[in-house]
Amino acid sequence: MRTLFLLGFLLICVPVYANPCTKATADCTEWVKLGEKSRSLIYRSYSLDTRNEKITRALVVIHGQGRDADNYFRTALAATFLAAAFDDTIVISPRFASNNTTGCRDTLAADEVNWPCGGDSWRSGGVATNDAKLTSYDFMDEIVRKLTRKDRFPNLKVIVISGHSAGGQFVTRYEMANRLHETLSIPVSYVVSNPSSYSYLDPERPTGTNNELRIFGDSRNCTTYDNWPYGLKNRTGYTAQLTDDQLKKQLAARPVTYLLGELDVLPLAGFDSSCPAMAQGPTRLARGQAYAAYVKAKYNAQHQVVVVPLCGHNARCMFTSEAALPILFPK
Repeated sequence: MRTLFLLGFLLICVPVYANPCTKATADCTEWVKLGEKSRSLIYRSYSLDTRNEKITRALVVIHGQGRDADNYFRTALAATFLAAAFDDTIVISPRFASNNTTGCRDTLAADEVNWPCGGDSWRSGGVATNDAKLTSYDFMDEIVRKLTRKDRFPNLKVIVISGHSAGGQFVTRYEMANRLHETLSIPVSYVVSNPSSYSYLDPERPTGTNNELRIFGDSRNCTTYDNWPYGLKNRTGYTAQLTDDQLKKQLAARPVTYLLGELDVLPLAGFDSSCPAMAQGPTRLARGQAYAAYVKAKYNAQHQVVVVPLCGHNARCMFTSEAALPILFPK
């Protein structure tokens, strides 16, 4: 009887947690409500709406221009396995679904947000095409708010928001623009991996082999070089609500790591060869190194640069590398 009593006591008093989702299947997804009736999909290793005292870390991974959140979820899970972090990490991969019947043709569920495909798109805080009150950065804001709920994740200590390629563009601009960072009790860090472009804070651009900064010299032929999302002019969407000074201050003050592939030097996989992007450097690697040097020299940003050996434009190679794991899974 004593043994049965103890077993019953343990079953009642010791919380039982679900095992993590480790496959990119429908039962590892859930909807995040946005606005009055809109919603967007995420893949996640644990539910955002169930109390879980084991979780001490959150890793959010933003997909590339293919909007393949399922594939990026698999990559994030592979990294989590290598870091031996399944038990205490919630992994999330949001889906920025888009369907404009031409370039983007994702199948949308009922009430699912249709994020803009081109122009001022989902990767730079663009307004939803079927809900004028929502921007893509509002989606990330809501994920962060859910993660910081003490009644759900009372022991969460850090949030890492990361993205590769177009996802890297999303993260570098969300880092500088979001209005939550300083209001949170939980620290957030940002990992920007191999984007094709960055948002410069003034008209200067890197020139020559030493990335010397000068006023861009070809503005007559490249008239959009300083327009959003390459610069701060003519901003729309989420970032239009902030001043230039706010964006400059926020970008410099927040913790960022630029995770750059040593071999990401070829114009492949959606490489942006437009004149505003080429004004930032000839390759993704060169653009990342130049931008990090620029924000440090001009705005005193204490951002880190980590070049991952033997990786090109490949999220799996980047995020599962030995160099990346301690950045994505901080202690």
